[in-house]
Amino acid sequence: MLIALGMVAGLTSIVAAGPAHAQGCLPADDGRNPCPVALVRPASPPLSAMALVGRDIFFDRALSGSGRLSCASCHVPHHDYAPAGSTAFMAGGRMLDRQGSRNVPSLKYLERQPPFSIGPDNAESEGPPPVTTPPPSLTGQTIAPQTKTARNTQSSATNLVPQGGLFWDGRADTLEEQANGPLFNPDEMAADKAAVIHHLQNAPYTHALLALSGTKATTNPGLLLSEALFALARYQIEEPRFHPYSSKFDLWLEGKAAFTPAERRGYLAFNNPDGANCAACHIDQVGPDRLPPLLTDYQFEALGVPANAHTPRLTPDLGLCDSGRMIARKDAYCGMFRTPSLRNVSRRRVFFHNGVLTSLTQAIDFYRLRDPEPHAFYPQDATGRVMKYNDLPARFGSNIDVQDKPFGQAVGAPPAFSEQERDDIIAFLKTLADRRQD
Repeated sequence: MLIALGMVAGLTSIVAAGPAHAQGCLPADDGRNPCPVALVRPASPPLSAMALVGRDIFFDRALSGSGRLSCASCHVPHHDYAPAGSTAFMAGGRMLDRQGSRNVPSLKYLERQPPFSIGPDNAESEGPPPVTTPPPSLTGQTIAPQTKTARNTQSSATNLVPQGGLFWDGRADTLEEQANGPLFNPDEMAADKAAVIHHLQNAPYTHALLALSGTKATTNPGLLLSEALFALARYQIEEPRFHPYSSKFDLWLEGKAAFTPAERRGYLAFNNPDGANCAACHIDQVGPDRLPPLLTDYQFEALGVPANAHTPRLTPDLGLCDSGRMIARKDAYCGMFRTPSLRNVSRRRVFFHNGVLTSLTQAIDFYRLRDPEPHAFYPQDATGRVMKYNDLPARFGSNIDVQDKPFGQAVGAPPAFSEQERDDIIAFLKTLADRRQD
């Protein structure tokens, strides 16, 4: 549940509808959390036998078409299971001469990602929302969206919105489906199915995999592949490194750490519904279940980020409406991409689905300046006209969010938040970085 924080925009108190520990709470002047909560973290027992097989698969380069890529090549454990370098599009293909077409996301904190649906937002928890039948996208109805702010989560929960799923476009619902995509994508791991199955039948971990999969997997290649993907998913779910919840922010929530003055100001600015309004989509409050917040509402937004001139794509990336899901194959969803978690965002080097921005300062300035100073991010044509939203066909321009703060200002108007607030928000975002692991 979101809260609107006081001490910003002239407010004197919190408008809250969340768990008891959050009622009326503001960071103290010394940066402490006056309302600590005991977070419920995932259990960390020893890895199961199936997860141990999945770990071997995660690091197995022989599964790729080139023999040189594993899951860990793009999802590097020491880099938050994200790319180690500053390149937006990773090299792939059988000869490593091709590129993936999107910024590679982290594999951290996916264990609670709900499956894709179109329905009302579940404001009480971060679990999967109910599905409405039929949704407006199938009936031709339109529903006027309510403005999203850090204080109206409950009232905006009646919105029918696309949410959940994995990848930038939400096309997969399970970790098995997610692994299956890059493995056989000709621009990524470029594996051949027959070759993968042959390797699974002769790998160092084959005996363990077959012992866990049952005798049918010995004679059923499709079942063997399915069991291997299941093992990979179990590794991601069971391995604590994928979801350690070890950041300073987690410690602050538990009353075990204090914000610096800049971090405290950034936290307040992050939650200011009349300013940066980050918490409208990146929920940072603990719900009744006491699970650590994932800093996402799981929903999809069309932000109109600038085109990346270095993209390998030959056609515009339409996101959700081109995800392959029939229910989302509607013009109203074109240009929408999943709102990612902000955990460890301060250690990322490229941002947004197309990797067009290369610093956290740039990324936050995009929210600050997109509407009042569009020339800061978009090119100009020969007449000097700013080519705004130049990465999305004009017919889908109405999908772009122009009503939720910090958007909506006229050109030349003051931004919704200042450079100082931007810098303070960055200070707060750095508290979301997990403690480094060996």
